[in-house]
Amino acid sequence: MAGLWCTALGYGNEELIEADREQLARLSFAHLFGAKSHDKAVELAEKLKAISPAPTSKVFFTSSGSEANDSQVKFAWYYNNARGLPQKKKIISRVKAYHGVTVAASSLTGLPNNHLDFDVPIDRFLHTDCPHHYRFALPGESEQDFATRLAANLDALIQSEGPDTIAAFIAEPMMGAGGVIVPPETHFDRVQEVLAKYDILFIVDEVITGFGRLGDRFGSETLGLKPHSITVAKALTSAYAPLGAVTVSEPVYQAMLDQNRKIGAFAHGFTYGGHPLAAALGVKALEIYERDDFVGRVRRLAPEFQARLKALAAHPLVGEARGLGLMGGVELIADKATKRAFNPRVAVGARASALVQDEGLITRTIGDTLALCSAFVITEDEIDEMFDRLARGLDRAQAMVAREGLAAA
Repeated sequence: MAGLWCTALGYGNEELIEADREQLARLSFAHLFGAKSHDKAVELAEKLKAISPAPTSKVFFTSSGSEANDSQVKFAWYYNNARGLPQKKKIISRVKAYHGVTVAASSLTGLPNNHLDFDVPIDRFLHTDCPHHYRFALPGESEQDFATRLAANLDALIQSEGPDTIAAFIAEPMMGAGGVIVPPETHFDRVQEVLAKYDILFIVDEVITGFGRLGDRFGSETLGLKPHSITVAKALTSAYAPLGAVTVSEPVYQAMLDQNRKIGAFAHGFTYGGHPLAAALGVKALEIYERDDFVGRVRRLAPEFQARLKALAAHPLVGEARGLGLMGGVELIADKATKRAFNPRVAVGARASALVQDEGLITRTIGDTLALCSAFVITEDEIDEMFDRLARGLDRAQAMVAREGLAAA
């Protein structure tokens, strides 16, 4: 699982360890408040500006993806206050989306277990359809028709709420913690057409898909997204230190400046946002990705990864094997013909994951989907070994299901 979708350069990378040591010896801490900064934060911001798929004037640093998405919400609200649009505040996310676990970020997240008894989502947060064709398409509905229907539903939601009340729409290029869900063909084309009609910001959460995961620098490039802003974290430092970031466009920045002049301060920031150690690791990680052509490496490895993944669709326990780049999910089902899921109480996914782990492979259990997310440094031989271990674990899980009668309706 590359840690938790994050250790793209693997463990024990000597260059990152040395960058860590050098930075701590040189400058152990500096903050970014009161018009202050330091060289590594500036250098990293400039590197991110140069490669961002969104128009970027400034970069705002946080300690995590959750903090970054929380900041995206506050920035959208601040921006519309600055524009004299105090009612334009609602944020639309999607069912099964994952955007973090702070109060605002968990409100963006579309997973029930992240909401139950936490009193979220709070007001102003809305959720539209999950773009999972396998689970939610109508009988005989093509991917394109499914995408068109979801866009029409999004348009209807905006109309019912009032377009002048919607500030932003946020999406992962490919859903991660929601079940490794690949969007249907034309999904984002149709979504972006709707957003453009109503002056709605498009925020793209690249926390998992950034820096090469899907075979391009960003998932936005892989899937043809044109965001106004992106959120990054995880592989930004290959998880060697906590760091997240938000890109800020020039129009949003200028509006923030105008508000700052009225108020006298821009009162948002984090003590550890842009920490020198994390920033130095970010600079070094981006240098390694570029120098060693890790985007090209992922592109070369992805066909083998995806071929082995898709072959698992023939397994009697697997309903769908889906993925892009070096990321995949295997959904386990009780009945292949009807797509009937297992009773959640029998925890087939968790038990299957434990059997796979007995074979020496760590996956992530998302309901009855086993998620895979290998480090970029994986080799072709290791990909084959990974899927061999997964197949053996699935065979053991299938035997368990049959032995205990777990597929019974």
